[in-house]
Amino acid sequence: MEKVPEKFLHYLWKYRLFEEKELQTTQGDNLEVIDVGFPNPDAGPDFQNAKIKIGNTLWVGNVEIHLNSSDWYHHGHDSDKAYDNVILQVVLSDNQEVKRTTGETIHTTELKFPKKLFRNYKNLLENEAWVPCEGTMQTVDSFIIDFWLSKLTIERLEDKSREIEKELKENRNNWETTFYHKLARNFGFKVNSEPFELLAKSVPLKVVTKHKDSLFQLEALFFGQAGFLDQMVIHDQYHQQLFKEYQYLKKKWRLKPMEKHIWKFARLRPGNFPTLRIAQFCALIHQSSRLFSHILEKKDLRDMRRLFKAETSAYWQTHYRFSKETLKKQKNLGDNAFHILVINTLVPFLFLYGQKHNKQAYKERALDFLLKLPPEKNSIIRKWQEVGIDSSNAYYTQALLQLKNNYCNHKRCLDCQVGNALIKKTEHAKKDQ
Repeated sequence: MEKVPEKFLHYLWKYRLFEEKELQTTQGDNLEVIDVGFPNPDAGPDFQNAKIKIGNTLWVGNVEIHLNSSDWYHHGHDSDKAYDNVILQVVLSDNQEVKRTTGETIHTTELKFPKKLFRNYKNLLENEAWVPCEGTMQTVDSFIIDFWLSKLTIERLEDKSREIEKELKENRNNWETTFYHKLARNFGFKVNSEPFELLAKSVPLKVVTKHKDSLFQLEALFFGQAGFLDQMVIHDQYHQQLFKEYQYLKKKWRLKPMEKHIWKFARLRPGNFPTLRIAQFCALIHQSSRLFSHILEKKDLRDMRRLFKAETSAYWQTHYRFSKETLKKQKNLGDNAFHILVINTLVPFLFLYGQKHNKQAYKERALDFLLKLPPEKNSIIRKWQEVGIDSSNAYYTQALLQLKNNYCNHKRCLDCQVGNALIKKTEHAKKDQ
């Protein structure tokens, strides 16, 4: 048989897919696996708290897995006391007796398993399709797929929560400041996310709060800090007014503006121009103080939508950027942009807040918002549709993004419940050995 990777042995042990009948140690003792234990995500033995009966003796401790028993010495476990509580070494090939630091011999067993399991796994790894299980995923029970996608939605929220939590610590557990920074970043909608976050961090929240009652002053602050007021535009009266106001505010708060060139306009529709997004961001701040507190209070997505339908100043109803007048049009934040902000900012913050304060209601509200939002539209979701996997809401599109980016792209089929189901499809595996 071809070379088997060690992680495949981990998979076999974790899901008890090895041959248990007449299981023995390589020393000749009868072996019964009562409990395989649980995977150790940290340094140390691979599985913890396993229960193994060897002969007539019950052992409780850790299990270490290697391709060859000699790997025990190659990895330096023979001199590491953290491995002294290993009760069993599971290997593909027992080519050397292994001992603890005390000199005691450690029981070893060679894992036997249906060969078709490995062939199924190998077929997935070698598949060059968009996802390894393309063409076979539909054969998996829909209950397994739905259950797995639900877990992936939670996993994606936990990943996003960890990113927020990191900044929360940097901000000394200040939720309002952290929310302000993250909301600004997501107002940049990928293309201008970095500049937008830098902009928010260049205008301290305490300064914003001082001027929130004046939309004009907010625009002077943010457009000035963004670099769009670096010099006065003679033929644009509003720009001149903002320029003069910013000179005063910059001096008052000792602000240092960003470089204008970092903002991207190329290949963007006018509705996504950073100048308009800054105007919309100012309107939102002007409408509501302590924005994160308001988010916590809103239990209905429609109420949240009304909060984000802040009207821009009159100037931006006839402009997408400075000095270029257009026909008058209301330029409130569109539904699609609002949905993106809910998915990437509001929902993760609600989820984390519920987690940190042990308030399940906020976590449930976060998930409920995802269920009520329409499915996202992007290249990955369109590809899933081509594969035959449709989504009815953002709850499932978030799961599919997590599946593609964190599992399929890295061929982590052993960690995927869909991959597991396909690998285990061995109707006659026991005969095929």
